[in-house]
Amino acid sequence: MKTDLTSGNPTTALVTGASMGIGLELARVLASHGHNLILVARHRDTLEAVAGNLEGKHGISAAVIPADLSHVDAPAQLYDSITADGLKVDFLINNAGFGLGGEFSDTDVDRELDMIQLNVSALTHLTKLFLPAMLKRKSGRIMNVASTAAFQPGPLMAVYYATKAYVLSFSEAIAEELRDTGVTVTALCPGATATQFAETAQVSNSRLFTRLGVANAEQVAAYAYSAMMRGERVAIPGMRDRVMLQAERIAPRALVTRMVRLAQENR
Repeated sequence: MKTDLTSGNPTTALVTGASMGIGLELARVLASHGHNLILVARHRDTLEAVAGNLEGKHGISAAVIPADLSHVDAPAQLYDSITADGLKVDFLINNAGFGLGGEFSDTDVDRELDMIQLNVSALTHLTKLFLPAMLKRKSGRIMNVASTAAFQPGPLMAVYYATKAYVLSFSEAIAEELRDTGVTVTALCPGATATQFAETAQVSNSRLFTRLGVANAEQVAAYAYSAMMRGERVAIPGMRDRVMLQAERIAPRALVTRMVRLAQENR
């Protein structure tokens, strides 16, 4: 098993949104490298199946905590449950999140407020709760899952893009605050990836997912793990996405926004 640098004890990673998509693949990568896991998502049965598989395959320990982090009090309850069980979180993987497509004037405000709570508030709250112990140990890694959406406005997914811009900005800021503390922060910024995200967000027919190609979630997770372990502040899987984002830096903002709209429109 992997051990931390200060105590020699096995390291434990808390992964939110661990039952599917990138979160599930991150859990698999972490387990394959010998890290114990605390798996969080809404449905206990799915989590227990994942935990049993990973324990059997990799010989690690995987605790399961069902929680809906779109509820305001859920992050504090999760923290209390983990500390009450005497568990130590060495790696915090803030992966849970979702999107919603459509014109802002037409979309469901309650769904968008839940999105802000999950993508922004819960991520911030969990980071606030688990960071002090990492600082005390002078050891820890935080990964906040943002998106390539974080780098520009997103017509037809306006709120989602804005939440990911927050995640990127927040992560880069605290990464600098934590410089030389032994704690690192990595913002993972994947592009379109083959998961359940597009269907949930009602954008599976957009040009972004039908014409521009999608990444493999397993490869994204492998890249993300390596970047986190290197302490990279911003991790963008895929050369194409890195090149496109560099091009956007010099393009007029209005043009970039228009191009994003075209990508988000149905084919």
